[in-house]
Amino acid sequence: MSQLGQPVRAGRQNQQQAQPDEYDDSPFTFRPATRDRVKARMSIQGVAGCGKTWTALNIAHGLNKGERFAVIDTERESASLYLGVNGIYFDSLNMHRYDPRDLVKALASAAQSGYGTVVVDSLSHFWKGQDGTLDQVEKAKSKYGGNSFAGWKDGTPLQNDMIDALLSFPGHVIATMRSHTEWVLQENERGKKEPVAVGMRAEQRKGVEYEFSIVAEMDINNRMRFLKSRCPTFHQQVLEKPDGIREIAKPLLDWLNDGTETVDPAAYVDDAQAEGVTADSLLALYREVESRGLLASPLMHPETGKPTSLGDFIKERGTALKNAQQ
Repeated sequence: MSQLGQPVRAGRQNQQQAQPDEYDDSPFTFRPATRDRVKARMSIQGVAGCGKTWTALNIAHGLNKGERFAVIDTERESASLYLGVNGIYFDSLNMHRYDPRDLVKALASAAQSGYGTVVVDSLSHFWKGQDGTLDQVEKAKSKYGGNSFAGWKDGTPLQNDMIDALLSFPGHVIATMRSHTEWVLQENERGKKEPVAVGMRAEQRKGVEYEFSIVAEMDINNRMRFLKSRCPTFHQQVLEKPDGIREIAKPLLDWLNDGTETVDPAAYVDDAQAEGVTADSLLALYREVESRGLLASPLMHPETGKPTSLGDFIKERGTALKNAQQ
């Protein structure tokens, strides 16, 4: 009898393993387009001394309407040097290793704490700093006979998950990035040639700028040039020593809030835990969250306290209920 029962149990295991396909196999459904309120997704890149950190803090202060915000600091607490200046106050998390998974955890913690705005200063460290993506690829290549290219099989998912968590944070996000620096001869106001540090592309994975709705660069003279902006106010604009609160945060908030009210991801967590929830209703909830682009929203698991994503949490509960019915 025990031998006859074994194939049945194996079959149930196979059904459990196949269950995630129900979530992953999303239908392609067109819906009427809407203009929802969104959160800021801004990056500021530039050479050392151009004012990235100070400008980011000013913008965050304005976006958060004077309330304390969060700073994920990889620059040896440089942001804290500005604490209290012009009434700007924030809470800081100082990081000394830059595994992309650690940034996901930090964002989940910031979401759990209810911060309306988070500044990542800087995102470059999670690319080329200690334990950053490039380090992860280097470590992984030993699994593939020393093949660095094959190491990206491990590195790319880590990088992508980090960016997804950053872009799905339930509040505003401002990320600074260092620029590759080159020294070029430029004519000064006296008509003489002098070497000037010029920022080239950002020190992050190539193409990362496409992920942000607003991308700006700053030069050594604290001049900000907008390279990309979905907000019409900043299209091709150049600001001299920008006032982050008045010139950037205020018009940006006006544009961000011009739309219908959106659902707080925390409300979906409550829905997933509601009394009487079923496997089918959780699948429907997952589809709604997916349609809003919130699957990667970072959060702390309500039961385990470990970092996870909104999509993974809903899928976990739905799969558990589905399996319990079998």
